[in-house]
Parts: sequence; structure tokens; C-alpha cells
Amino acid sequence: MTHPLWQLTAILGLGIGAQWLSWRLKLPSIFLLLVVGFVAGPVTQFIDPDALLGDLLFPVVGLSVSLILFEGGLSLDVSELKEIGRVVRNLISIGALVTWVGAGALAYFLLDFDLALSALLGAILVVTGPTVIGPLLRHVRPRAVVGSTVKWEGIVNDPIGAILAVLVFDVIVAGGFEGAANAAALGILRALVAGGLLGIAGAAVVVILLKRYWVPDYLQSPVTLGIVVTVFATANTLMDESGLLAVTIMGSALASQNKVTVRHIVEFKENLRVLLLSTLFIVLAARLPLRDPTYTDPASFLFLAGLVFLVRPAAVAISSVGSSLGWRERTFLAFMAPRGIVAAAVSSIFALELLEAGYPEAARLAPVTFLVIVGTVGLYGLTAGPAARLLGVATPDPQGMLFVGASPWVREVAQLLRDQDIQVVLLDANWSNVTAARRAGLTAYYKNVLDEHAIDDVDLDGVGRLLALTSNDEVNALAALHVSEVMGRSNVYQLPPENSQGAQRRLLPRHLQGRYLFSPDATCQAIARRYQMGATVKRTTLTPEFDYEAYQNAYGGEAMPLFVIRESGQVAVVEADTAPAPKAGQTLISLVPSNGHRGARATADTTADERQGA
Repeated sequence: MTHPLWQLTAILGLGIGAQWLSWRLKLPSIFLLLVVGFVAGPVTQFIDPDALLGDLLFPVVGLSVSLILFEGGLSLDVSELKEIGRVVRNLISIGALVTWVGAGALAYFLLDFDLALSALLGAILVVTGPTVIGPLLRHVRPRAVVGSTVKWEGIVNDPIGAILAVLVFDVIVAGGFEGAANAAALGILRALVAGGLLGIAGAAVVVILLKRYWVPDYLQSPVTLGIVVTVFATANTLMDESGLLAVTIMGSALASQNKVTVRHIVEFKENLRVLLLSTLFIVLAARLPLRDPTYTDPASFLFLAGLVFLVRPAAVAISSVGSSLGWRERTFLAFMAPRGIVAAAVSSIFALELLEAGYPEAARLAPVTFLVIVGTVGLYGLTAGPAARLLGVATPDPQGMLFVGASPWVREVAQLLRDQDIQVVLLDANWSNVTAARRAGLTAYYKNVLDEHAIDDVDLDGVGRLLALTSNDEVNALAALHVSEVMGRSNVYQLPPENSQGAQRRLLPRHLQGRYLFSPDATCQAIARRYQMGATVKRTTLTPEFDYEAYQNAYGGEAMPLFVIRESGQVAVVEADTAPAPKAGQTLISLVPSNGHRGARATADTTADERQGA
């Protein structure tokens, strides 16, 4: 047997390696994690989780899942339910019931499960996997309403499905429905009370500790982690699997309150979630049997097809009756139900317990569940993006921009981009700038970008980049840092600060700032001086006769390129440390001096472009 130290090293290394490889190949990470875990476990027998962890295996899995669901709960702000509440309510109630009954019926008729195991498998497959949906949503980038609906359903359905599976399991162990009906009803009540009250109590404790500064900054995340696992263990003691509901409610309660900021806790939990997912799927996949009839049985694939093409569409159709969702949004929802870590963990735990209780057929639970996980993750992961684009409900490569600052030259830039069908949203704490932008027909918000919830009410559909363009270098740097969590660090830009050239002092370390815009000397003060001297923002389409070199010569080398619009409509932001190299057929948006003159080789089309943009 492989030494335990090497097994632990392999679990961590293979998990992180699979995550990185999935990022490079643009494939669903869980799909690769399952494949790698299967190879490392039953195929090569390098990893044996049962021998490695023994009785600690499932407690460790349970705690890990609780932290993953808590992190998911932190993304659930109840204010989102104003628009999608009815659909979400139906999906986690009526939709869950349809999925339970439909999946159970398919298992009974196609897989030859008895009625009890069919009901248990159907309950397990109610969950829709937030651990899978989160990465898929980041990859697909669906519109706000659709994305929020899928996110809420995926996270809330996990504890509901787990509790439902526990109740069915209790019925099986009790020997029939008659003997367990009262126990099941009592179990539902205990789960709701234990999960709800303990989740809210845990969130309240965290808020009090942070608000009264009873915990130093460096201990806030570890203390919160300790409270989460305590809430989970306490709730599970009162009712099996109600801990998942408790930690989900706790996370949502913290996300919805406005007494204290929990942003640093969110960052810590996001990093922890990646680590836990990477190791959990390796461990659980390594426990699968090497050879199982499920892997090659045609009935198993018919079961999978029935879940995807019959059960899920039926659940969405019934749940969305009378809602404001259009057919495109409903179709996308019907094509988004991957299963994830909770289904894998619950099926593994119940299979082991039922085998010990004398139910040999329970050995088929885990292989069928993992087949569904691999099948749904692979199918939805490879097709959700194209399907969303075909339905027109996704913006996978958003070209829109969020401008922080709305001074006169910024408004000119925004108007030119808007004329090129590029979405621009402006944010400014100066009311006169906001009203001037709105008079010009621009979308502008009167907000301070540094407020914790400043961009929560901003419509960012189609917006994928931030440009911090204010006259305050500290605000620009902090805005870039603040929004990088939403848009990614590679998509946030700021004007170079005044002290970025040769100064001994910096306001913030370079890695905590956005990417510098336009040119090394394109500070806000320098641009403002140019603008006061008569410089204007103009649009120019280059031609073979009037290329970039001729363009610069026409303005004496003093034109400052800001954006390059390619023939495809994509917009490239000019960066300070990269010289632009626009080609013929591409359009430049630049800040040009007032005394610039056009070369004799400028075409009529180019002249018309500039006249229109002046």
C-alpha cells in the first residue's frame, strides 16, 4: 500500500493540477477531477481513501461540504429574490418534487431498483450542484435574472435534497412507510427548526463579534470558520444533514445584512472552497469500484438521458408557469442541472450504511450517482455556453465597460464608444457630472464606488471591464481593487498615478492596483491639461493608405490612443506598458491635440469619422 504521506500529497497535488488543467483547456473542473480521482484510485490503486482516513472519511467529507455550502450561502443576497423569488420558490419546492418523483420512476423502471432505493436515489438527485454551477456560470456568464435563478436553486436545493434523502433513508431503515411516517414528519420539523434557528444564530454571533471588534482582523476568518463547523455539527446532532441547511442559511444571512462587512471572509472561503473541491472529488472518485455493470449498462445511459431531457424540462416548465421568464430563459434553465459534490457524498454515505444494514442492492447507488455527475457535468459543461449564446441569454465575452468618473473628457469617450455600439456605464459621486452624462443620453449612476454595495444595484449585463478615471489616484486604485473580485484582476484598469514615474512612494503596492491605462504619462492631471488646451476625443478608421504611422505623423506624434476597435467589434483597451499596433480596417479612439492637421492621404471615410466624433 502506498505510504499515507504520499497519498495525501497525491490527493492535494492531483486536485490542484486538475483544476489548473481544466482552466487551461476551458473544461469543467469537476469532470477532470472525477477522471483523475478514478485513475488514481481504482485504476492504479495509488490512493485508498478508506484505508487512509478510516472512520474519519465521512466526517471529513461532511465538514468539507458544509464549508462549501456556507461559501455558497455567502453569495445569496435575499434582495435578489425581489425579481426571481417566485421562480426560485417553485424550483426548490414543486420542481424538487417533480425531480424526486421523475428520477425515482426512471430508477424503478429502467434500473430495476426496488421502490425504496428508487425513492432514495430520486431524493439524492434532487440536488443541482452549486459546486458545479458556480464555475459554469462564470464560464457562460448568463444574464442577471437567469444566472441568479440558477445560483439560488443550486445552492438551496443541496440541503433540501440531502434532508429529503435522510428522511427516505429513515423510512427504509424503519422497514416501511407506516412505521416511519410520523418520524419523517417530525424529522422535517426538526430540520427546519434546527437548520433555520442555528443558521441565524451563527450569523448573529459573527455580526456581534465583528461589530464590537472583539476579534482582531487576522482572526476573523478562522473564528468564523470555527462557528460554521460548530453550527453544522450541532444541527446534525439534532437532525441528520440539517447542518447543510443551517450553514447555507448562515451564509445567506451574513450576505444579506448591512451591519458589518464580510468581504474578507468571503475571500478566505472562496480560496478554501477551491482547495476542498479539489480534494473531495479526488477522494470520492477514488472509492468507486473499478468494474461495475453500471458503467456499460445501456439502461444507465437511458436513465441519464431521461433525467436530462424529460425530468429537468418538466420540473422547469411546471415551476415557471405564470412567471415573467421568457421562453429563452426557461429553455436555458431546463438545460442547466448538473449534479455535484453533495450528491456524491450523500450517495456514498448512504450506500455504505445500507450495505451494513443488509441491503446489498445499495452498492449500486454510488456508481449510478457518479455516472449522473460525470454525464451531467460533461454534457452541460460542453454545451451550456453554446446553448446560452444561441438562446441569446449570455454574454461570454462582454465588451461593455464601467467607467468610474464622469468628467467632460470621460463623457466624450463614453459617447464615442456608445456610437460604436459598445455598452458604457458611468459611476460618479459628483452629481453635476452624473446629470451631464444623463443629458447626453449615457447610463450614469450617482454612487461612490468605494461603498460596499455600490455596484450591487448597477446593471452590469454586458459589462466586463472597469476603467477608473477619476482625478483621485487613491480612489482609482481602491476602485480597481474593489471591483477586481467581480470582474477579475485582468479586467480592471486605472489611470497611472501621479507618483508612478520615479517617485519613492506609492499609494498602494503595484499588485493591489489595476492595469495602467493609455500611456505612462496619462495621469488624470495630464489628460485634464490637454483637454483644457483644446484636445478632443476623436474616432479614426485606419486604411492601407492612412496607417497608424501616418496617423501619428498627422498629429505630430502627440495623439494618445485610448481604444482600438477591431473589425469584429471587439474593443482592446490601450495599456500604458504596451505600444498599440492597430491595423488597417480597425478604428482608433484617441485624445488628439487641437492643432493637429490631417495628412493629404487621409481618406474621406476617415475624415467623416472624425467629424462625426468631434
